[in-house]
Amino acid sequence: MNKSAVGMGTCGGLLMGIFPSLLIGDIFRTVLLAIIGATVSFFVSLLLAHLTKRKK
Repeated sequence: MNKSAVGMGTCGGLLMGIFPSLLIGDIFRTVLLAIIGATVSFFVSLLLAHLTKRKK
């Protein structure tokens, strides 16, 4: 066996072991918070770019 196959098997087993203990509500909440965080980050970046833009 090569190292890659062992690593993939280990990761797959870990995910299959953790998956049943995750609640669907936790997954939705995580996705929702990720979307909100990405949106806020995007708009803050736009605001900072606008505030630091040099006038020509």
